[in-house]
Amino acid sequence: MCFSASTRAEHSAFRRLFPKSLLSIKDFYREYISRKKKPRPFVPKFPKAMDANFAHPTTDEERAIKALIDEFDAAQAMVYERTLFEQRARLVKAERKLQDKETKTALHDQRVASEKIAAALAKLEDLKRVELKPRDGRIFPGWYAPVLVIEDGQWLIKPMRYQCRPAGKPAFYDTKYPGTYNARRNNLEGFWRGQFGQTHGLMIVDGFYENVKRHDMEHRELREGEEPENVVLEFRPRPTQDMLIACLSSHWMPPEGSDEPELWSFAAITDEPPPEVADAGHDRCIVQLRHENVQAWLTPQGQSRAQLEQLLEDKERPHYEYRLAA
Repeated sequence: MCFSASTRAEHSAFRRLFPKSLLSIKDFYREYISRKKKPRPFVPKFPKAMDANFAHPTTDEERAIKALIDEFDAAQAMVYERTLFEQRARLVKAERKLQDKETKTALHDQRVASEKIAAALAKLEDLKRVELKPRDGRIFPGWYAPVLVIEDGQWLIKPMRYQCRPAGKPAFYDTKYPGTYNARRNNLEGFWRGQFGQTHGLMIVDGFYENVKRHDMEHRELREGEEPENVVLEFRPRPTQDMLIACLSSHWMPPEGSDEPELWSFAAITDEPPPEVADAGHDRCIVQLRHENVQAWLTPQGQSRAQLEQLLEDKERPHYEYRLAA
């Protein structure tokens, strides 16, 4: 399963590959205003690279989105600054105690306060930083990412949650099926039959991350008394390239009388892994479409299941190098 991906969230990355693609401003505005209304801890997470699309607004609609981003960032900064104030006071108190007598409690408070101060400072720095870094496009399940779709002939980029809630299903599917950020290819006609052949999307990524067991990565059995250890591997295609990932999307509408908001969400399709991914200890891999097959994938209506399966079978097959994630 692709538990995390390094997305290309900038409009320029989509436009370079698909010149007709446009940001769906109304959908971005809906998600940003929805984020403002969500109570903690249910506030959705947007990658910084997605926010950057509105760093230099040129229309009233874009300026409205920029204002929502700035308001949210200012509120976040206040949270981090409050944490700094509290933890600095905690650190001073702990260090005063340590001058008199070394205790486990004071040492614990000194260590924890120092760690929380460093984390808050790093988050404040990230909020202020203008230049994008590679990590700014990384998403995890439940985060939002730009997804390309075709609607009424228009190539539109919409913000969608990376965990698909199939249309018509109850909201509790999110907790009943927490792994729905990926759609196994061998289950497209089963669990995903309402989306496969109906609502397709595309995500652009330049790398992905997987959880594996260390002993599987090292091609050995567990030693006597050894507990399985999880490690995170970062996979990058060689040659370096933007990968066009086949996705299923869903536009979920709340039932009458519900106070749930509408939801656009998606899942990345996964298939059997290439040899180098299997050799690293993982049993799935996201499906990378060929550029010439993208339009057919994004307009599935009228195509047979066999034709759509062929688009997935005729996939790009780069070599994936991997390393332990930082």
